[in-house]
Amino acid sequence: MPPIPFSPPRIDDRTVTAVEEALRSGWITTGPRTKEFERRLAVYCGVERVIALNSWTNACELVLRWYGIGPGDEVIVPAYTYCATANIVMHVGAKPVLVDVLDDFTIDPDAVRRALTPRTKCIIPVDIGGLPARVPELMRLAEECSPLFTPAVNLRVAGSNPQMRLGRVLVLADAAHSFGARIDGRPVGAQADITGFSFHAVKNLSTAEGGALAFNLPAPFDAMELYRHFNTMSLHGQSKDALAKTQPGAWRYDVAFPGWKCNMTDLQAAIGLVELERYDGDTQPRRAAICDRYDSAFAEDDRFITPTFRDERRTSSHHLYMLRVRRATEAQRDAIITAIARRDVSVNVHFIPLPLLSLYKGLGYRMSDHPRSFELYSREISLPVYYDLTDGQVDTVVAAVKDAVAEVLG
Repeated sequence: MPPIPFSPPRIDDRTVTAVEEALRSGWITTGPRTKEFERRLAVYCGVERVIALNSWTNACELVLRWYGIGPGDEVIVPAYTYCATANIVMHVGAKPVLVDVLDDFTIDPDAVRRALTPRTKCIIPVDIGGLPARVPELMRLAEECSPLFTPAVNLRVAGSNPQMRLGRVLVLADAAHSFGARIDGRPVGAQADITGFSFHAVKNLSTAEGGALAFNLPAPFDAMELYRHFNTMSLHGQSKDALAKTQPGAWRYDVAFPGWKCNMTDLQAAIGLVELERYDGDTQPRRAAICDRYDSAFAEDDRFITPTFRDERRTSSHHLYMLRVRRATEAQRDAIITAIARRDVSVNVHFIPLPLLSLYKGLGYRMSDHPRSFELYSREISLPVYYDLTDGQVDTVVAAVKDAVAEVLG
């Protein structure tokens, strides 16, 4: 039997045909397919505007830059997340303030409340494994703590001061794992001020590489104005993208500020349009079925703790199956992963907490300040979840995990 990979992308004839059509159309950079992908994403998320970009990282870094976050400012992020969440804070010269998480891996709102200071400009909750963070609670917290907020008075962005206009901490949701998840029955994207999605190769909805921002800021912010500004930010500050310049006589452009370069191409959008069309009716049900089959195998076995996929308000996108081995130490968990690999099954760990990484450890962040993050990490093993994984292969993974645990723990 061939080895079982962890998370290969879904590439079939529809995908190949869509990319071929884009190639033959002559539009291989940002063009009509990207604009259509953005329009359909906005409809799906229930927001007025979405902009598609080349990654979650660059998309969300643009948000921090737009909000004028820089040296002297603080951004609250969970200790349990991928490094990109905190790295973008470092990129703009601000300080990541790490807080611990709840037992479902998402950021603890009470810990966020304790970490808020007059220097806090943004909170980045992370939807781990597809389960949304408690974003409505964090939005209420941001409003309640608005008297603490200290906006930069000399900030000017596109003719106004976004910090003065919002008058509170910005909530930027890290939804890299959770496209298609729901909070109170509504798709993720319509809860936080701005939500960042990832369409990386391993994500539920992939464009090979890619990302997007869903805008949900309150009045007086205008979604179309925000879209235009972020579009300009993503193209060197140039006032027109390639598609706009193709209109008759519309060649002239201007550059008002030194922007960045992180637009999505039509080749990526062509893949995204195929994936989005079959997402709810095909992709998501299959991923949920795989996770349900894992649940059936592990839920009644006292050696394991199964992940949370839904509660009274939240429904996961089933991006990961984050199994925990109840009594394993970090070293025993690592030995179990090695034993699983000997059985030709690929698994992973999501994630190594930030204080364990050399960069953040060297900056003085301590793992002992975030005990729950370490406890969750030290026992976690992510099992394969992908569209083409068969029921028989799921059963093979289950057998490999149980045999490996028995081998290591007895």
